[in-house]
Amino acid sequence: MSAVVVDYPPLRPRRVAVTLVGGGLALALLLSVVGWTIVTWLTPSALTRWEDSVNQWAADARTPTWNSISHVGSYLAETVTCIALLVVMVLVLRWWLGRWRESWTLTAAIVGELLVFLVVTAVVNRPRPLVPHLDAAPPTSSFPSGHTGAAVALYGCIAVIVWRSARNRALAGVVVVVCTVIPVCVASARIYRGMHHPSDVLFGALGGGTWLLLVLATLLPLGRLTTVREDRRRASGATTDTGPSSAADPATQLPAR
Repeated sequence: MSAVVVDYPPLRPRRVAVTLVGGGLALALLLSVVGWTIVTWLTPSALTRWEDSVNQWAADARTPTWNSISHVGSYLAETVTCIALLVVMVLVLRWWLGRWRESWTLTAAIVGELLVFLVVTAVVNRPRPLVPHLDAAPPTSSFPSGHTGAAVALYGCIAVIVWRSARNRALAGVVVVVCTVIPVCVASARIYRGMHHPSDVLFGALGGGTWLLLVLATLLPLGRLTTVREDRRRASGATTDTGPSSAADPATQLPAR
């Protein structure tokens, strides 16, 4: 499948580092304040009572079939799944686009989200819902949902890269739809399985999405689109055809680089 690549401006390593580190710390601070407010000032409150009712409703509605389906949904954003998919996509993007930029962007999206999550969970110590848990509860705080944040950052980044790079728009659309649905499935599964409150998955998604936007704005800002394989074919044709008609025909001219 031929690729369309974006002619991005060159990166300035120091500026990139300052932007991502500073933005990550600011995001972690903001999420920590939100989580601390929920735990300290809003427990109990109308919000937390509503969340408890949602968690209890989900637990009461469990069936063997949905237990199995939700297990798959939750596993789509497990640590081992994210690592395996990251490794595969890094290599695929390098082969497909012929450069490392998109691969490193995907790595920054998921690794940065994980670091933000770890900082927030170290500050916020929110207990998990008081319903039976269908998964082993890790020692981290219930707030925010790391699974949901990782799903938004990882699958969202894949969707953006594929949408910008795939020449086949129908295929790109299918990938975008799938990558959009997966975080919703992960968030729903985490609530269903009793692992998170609704606000945990909400702010997990907002945190993962905010971090993804920062990474994309820093590493993959929108630029001019060029078709790599078409450029190469046109360049090859221009070097072999030296007739006056080809020089005068705008259709045979190379696009300005």
